[in-house]
Amino acid sequence: MPTAEITDIDQLRARIGQEVAVSDWIAITQDRIDRFADATDDHQWIHVDPERAADSPLKSTIAHGFLTLSMIPYFVNTTLKLPPARMTINYGLNRVRFTRPVPSGKRIRARFKLMDIEDAKGGAMDLYWKITIELDGSDTPACIAESISRRYVA
Repeated sequence: MPTAEITDIDQLRARIGQEVAVSDWIAITQDRIDRFADATDDHQWIHVDPERAADSPLKSTIAHGFLTLSMIPYFVNTTLKLPPARMTINYGLNRVRFTRPVPSGKRIRARFKLMDIEDAKGGAMDLYWKITIELDGSDTPACIAESISRRYVA
């Protein structure tokens, strides 16, 4: 169930500079980490070898930074309900920082702050979001990213 429902573009523009939504928590399991490792061929031991990782300074396997980042579409789809669009694409990222590792079994959630909206060619608009991915039980977020989504309005 979305935590933010915005029905028209004027309502969305009125939210520039504000936090628009906060997602529910989701657990980052070892199974999810292993499947991401298989999908990306990134099998570094800190991600996939619990025994070796237990002896590391982190004391656990950790999610790939790009796994944490790749959860953004899930958080968008489960958290935001925006005005209708013919199509929405991921236009890119301006800045990404992985500020804290996500240990296997921990939960993360996303906070969405709408930074700006710019008109683009072809009847599209670019939405600039500051997305803060929080780590349950930590004062330091796991990831902070500026994401740009291009929406072709209906």
